Amino acid sequence: MNTVDQFLWVDFYQEFAKKLVDYKVNRAELIKKVKEIYNLTGFPMPTLEKENNLVDIDPFTVFGLFNKRITDRNRTKILDIVTKLFDLKSKVPTSFDGLPVLNNQNATYYRFVDKRNDEDIDDLWSLFISAIEYDKNPTGENKEKFSHYFDIVNNQIGNANSKITMGLFWIASDTFLNLDKRNQWYILESGKIPSEIIESLPSIDSKISSAKYFKIIEVMRDYLNSSKSQFKNFKELSLEAWNYSEIVNKEIRETKREEVHSPSVTNESSNVQFWIYAPGENSFMWEEFYKLGIIGIGWDSMGDLRLYKSRNEMIDKMRSINNNNNAYTNDSLATWQFVHEVKVGDVILVKKGLTKLVGRGVVTSEYIYNMEADNFRHQYHVKWTHKGEWPYPGKAPMKTLTNITNKRDLIEKLNNIFGYQQIKELGQTEERIPSSYTKGDFLQDVYMSKEDYEKLKAILNYKKNIILQGAPGVGKTYTAKRLAYSLMGEKNVERVMMVQFHQSYSYEDFIMGFRPSDNGFELRKGAFYNFCKKAELDACNDYFFIIDEINRGNLSKIFGELFMLIENDKRGASLQLVYSDEKFSIPENLYIIGMMNTADRSLAMLDYALRRRFAFFELQPGFDTEGFKTYQSNINNRKLDNLIACVKNLNYAISTDESLGEGFCIGHSYFCNLTPESVNDQVITNIVEYELIPLLKEYWFDEPTLVREWSESLRSAIK
Repeated sequence: MNTVDQFLWVDFYQEFAKKLVDYKVNRAELIKKVKEIYNLTGFPMPTLEKENNLVDIDPFTVFGLFNKRITDRNRTKILDIVTKLFDLKSKVPTSFDGLPVLNNQNATYYRFVDKRNDEDIDDLWSLFISAIEYDKNPTGENKEKFSHYFDIVNNQIGNANSKITMGLFWIASDTFLNLDKRNQWYILESGKIPSEIIESLPSIDSKISSAKYFKIIEVMRDYLNSSKSQFKNFKELSLEAWNYSEIVNKEIRETKREEVHSPSVTNESSNVQFWIYAPGENSFMWEEFYKLGIIGIGWDSMGDLRLYKSRNEMIDKMRSINNNNNAYTNDSLATWQFVHEVKVGDVILVKKGLTKLVGRGVVTSEYIYNMEADNFRHQYHVKWTHKGEWPYPGKAPMKTLTNITNKRDLIEKLNNIFGYQQIKELGQTEERIPSSYTKGDFLQDVYMSKEDYEKLKAILNYKKNIILQGAPGVGKTYTAKRLAYSLMGEKNVERVMMVQFHQSYSYEDFIMGFRPSDNGFELRKGAFYNFCKKAELDACNDYFFIIDEINRGNLSKIFGELFMLIENDKRGASLQLVYSDEKFSIPENLYIIGMMNTADRSLAMLDYALRRRFAFFELQPGFDTEGFKTYQSNINNRKLDNLIACVKNLNYAISTDESLGEGFCIGHSYFCNLTPESVNDQVITNIVEYELIPLLKEYWFDEPTLVREWSESLRSAIK
């Protein structure tokens, strides 16, 4: 899709914005049309006022009706009605690349009538109109007028950078930069923006001034217009921030279950836990924390975290502090784990962004609530063992605090970075990973039948390329790695490499290409090229290249001329590479394992060229396998048994739903990594409330009755 087609929504949004200006003095008619939108679409009207007695509305909230978390199909359906009611001429967009969206629970720009000030909605109208005028004619006078209302509106209770700049971006995407959480993270923490650019930006607080906002716009526009950036405008930046953050979000969701798939991987030899930790946004507190010998987290206004009896109490307090109804899933998890799960002797690995490590230390105290600290009052004392800068192996979790204790392979890599074969200062016995890995080990770790394992093994041996596809939570990544280990006969991470495809992943990343350097450009080898060379030098052993989200990348573009060479009967044949005179071949001892999520509706069908070169193997939820039954029996928890039985019934409903099907069934990994000692009512409730029900809301967004019925069934199962 070319850039022109990609952002067709811009013309439509700008025309609609100009049309709305006329309704500033006729808001009763606007309210009437808003109600008509929902009458004609058949969608239930969202709560726009107390008891939905709508007496006034602002233009940003009107835009928010179709710029929140809904399907593109429903978004387009709303816009079809908007076009008719407002007599718009622009083509109704069907794709919305780069558009930020509101949280469905916080989708109005005003507080309800009994809580807002009389002038709040008027000020929103004034900001809206002044933004359009400044976009059309950026004079000093128009800038001053816009700045005046920006400062007023951004300081309204319930509004802040994210919502306000998001609304401005909708109506004038070439003039105003979106500063929602994804964009802020991408700019400040992802590691994708040069450090000198980040350092030239003013601090981005939750409520910035118009002066800071214009400074940020100026710096980022200069960067985008430079040769250093591959993106040339705010729309392209917003799209890349969305795409890349989705990759990272997936990693966050799978952190708890990728390497903790079964009881066999629990750390029985030691109580030491490993934590990835960020000392403030972009690690800005690192130097101070290192000097003081501490770690700390925010939410100072919550007081002593030991006073909260549950995560739900923490969430309620967070909502009260910020006067909103946000989920605070990650924030509450971080604070709860920080006060209740971090222990003396735990290893802290300090990250900066998603690509760097800057320190390592060991916790030496219990939790401290330090009232004398200016900020970050929730603390632990830490003995720092390392300070410097090292590349993170892969991509670090985005969260402030992440427990990686059960990610054995990752811990091994991190220990190697810091020169630790064992953690001697903790009195821990050396933790050795077994050198051998057999079929029996695979069947113990992966909930699959012996017959399916033999089929899978035979297919990969014959085809050399296979794609594991299946529903969320069936353990595709986990299975891929252990399949490789079982075929090697040993758990050797040096002979396994994993990458993740995404829309921006390219031939240059994969094979080779020219990259900027201090002296201009230099030819750099990609991940697949280097791994092939590694396998070629060790022809007696098998090597396994694993590609997550394989269908998110443009395979023809990524593999280039090597697309033909991955076929099993073309291994060893040579072709000349595009960027060099080198003859290159894919060695016979290299196998490719791809993963594909069948529940991802946003992905196009795979083309024939890909299907011809890969075999496809469907992974199913493993509830009925002998391994899972044994695991479930060992836990011996009535509520968990009832919940799993309910999920199996739910899977039947999902598989027979015409809009879903088997590819959307719920996998068994949601219930893994439990032990008789660790499973309790809170753990089971968290699975239901924070993992399963949100998934149902995503599946059946247009079927609230089904969501409600199955949510109640899940809750009833654990009573």
